[in-house]
Amino acid sequence: MSFRVVRSSKFRHVYGQALKREQCYDNIRVSKSSWDSTFCAVNPKFLAIIVESAGGGAFIVLPHNKVGRIPADHPLVGGHKGPVLDIAWCPHNDNVIASGSEDCVVKVWQIPDGGISRTLTEPVVDLVYHQRRVGLVLWHPTAQNVLLTAGSDNQIAIWNVGTGEVLLSLDCHPDLIYSACWNWNGSKLLTTCRDKKIRIIDPRKGEVEAEAIAHEGSKASRAIFLKHGLVFTTGFSRMSERQYSLRTPDALGEPIVTVEIDTSNGVMFPLYDPDTNLIYLCGKGDSVIRYFEVTPEPPFVHYINTFQTPDPQRGIGMMPKRGCDVATCEIAKFYRLNNSGLCQVVSMTVPRKSELFQEDLYPDTLSDEASLTADEWLAGEDAEPCTMSLKERAVVVQGGYVSGRAQQLTVSKRSNALATGREREKERERDKDRSASPAPRRDDSQAGTPASATPPPAPALSAIEKQLSDLVEEIRKLKSVIVKQENRIRALEAAAKAAMAPPPEPEPQAEPQPHHNHRSAASPASPASPAPDTMAPDEV
Repeated sequence: MSFRVVRSSKFRHVYGQALKREQCYDNIRVSKSSWDSTFCAVNPKFLAIIVESAGGGAFIVLPHNKVGRIPADHPLVGGHKGPVLDIAWCPHNDNVIASGSEDCVVKVWQIPDGGISRTLTEPVVDLVYHQRRVGLVLWHPTAQNVLLTAGSDNQIAIWNVGTGEVLLSLDCHPDLIYSACWNWNGSKLLTTCRDKKIRIIDPRKGEVEAEAIAHEGSKASRAIFLKHGLVFTTGFSRMSERQYSLRTPDALGEPIVTVEIDTSNGVMFPLYDPDTNLIYLCGKGDSVIRYFEVTPEPPFVHYINTFQTPDPQRGIGMMPKRGCDVATCEIAKFYRLNNSGLCQVVSMTVPRKSELFQEDLYPDTLSDEASLTADEWLAGEDAEPCTMSLKERAVVVQGGYVSGRAQQLTVSKRSNALATGREREKERERDKDRSASPAPRRDDSQAGTPASATPPPAPALSAIEKQLSDLVEEIRKLKSVIVKQENRIRALEAAAKAAMAPPPEPEPQAEPQPHHNHRSAASPASPASPAPDTMAPDEV
């Protein structure tokens, strides 16, 4: 007698639920660029989407509570001279986002809490290194302010955003770089390239440790590191069939498993949840999200289910685990961009009857704290990412954890070690111009501050001064309006009092009394009170 044993897994019944339209984001002009990017980035505070913009590139940043129809004149983040190709939120500061564009420049922006109220054009820092368009930006998972950028010049640059300088430059790709991914502690780098190869690189040494042909198809491929060191790739076969594979770093050329999915032509983006070992495959132009579980037992990559929608997706973003709602057993949240301008929110949940915190669904997850500084990582140190318990530190704010630490990204410029002699000469001239400008007067309240403290950058000072002048002008206008209204109220009160007052009564006039012969007619005395010297003795 034969029987089938059902695989035991707590994620066998994960299902997706799309929120109602009024709880989603509508009227968004999603970018029509043909670049293979997700066009969307999410963190527990904001949603960022690359949009169409005339006269350059821009993206929109929305707080999570600003749902519904977005006004057409909503402020944008737009300082690029060419279309924006990729955006990424900093994992250690929920207010900082990086953007790469066709203008060959990477810009890092500081978004205030609550979102932006006017179009933002002044970044915190411009990162200029690439000679061609920048199509990939990626933050380091453990080191503070370390950013990776890759351009169409086949170069990879690793930056220290805090100083605005290039830490490392990697030139080991003969063709266009499709994707890049850090491993769990940020010590290794995994890339895919147009030459169909995947490479594992030691970024601090600049050495390629392993490389192999991933997928034989000529279309774009993607690769990610899993938490325990395995490599998961997506791509196309020689017959243009979409497929995924699982590999070990020691034998990249011999996949553990390779599975063909379908014959669509959209690039598949693998989105990975390290806490649950679930991989979500989202294809560009697809109307489905497939999700799989990676386990140590064969066939190692287990198909779970498919979330189906009627509309094809143009881009997608995944919320970090600390932004999910633990009260509803939500293990993932996606933001799907449709061609109609709708950003649809899809919640992946595990049905549980109990309303208590489910510890088996929520192990310690990545926090928003960095394990290392940029200099420590560059010196060769490695550290595990900082984790947090959603049970102890999570605060349910619109369905997720929001960091209470207000952080400000500061940039202190240093001379670039990789700059040419001409660039260094330009930097010296700029430094002379800054030193020639009069220094601001120091307040007595800053007496305890060291004189060597790094001043804020000039663009930030000018922006602050402009905001202050605008505030002063608005206050002046408000004062004049208040004075005018006070005068008008006084005039209206006086008119109202005059209208309500009774008319004055006329003074009574005394009637003339008849005069006797004894009194002279020309006498000025009043008849009611005759003078005694003019009255006869016999008159009463």
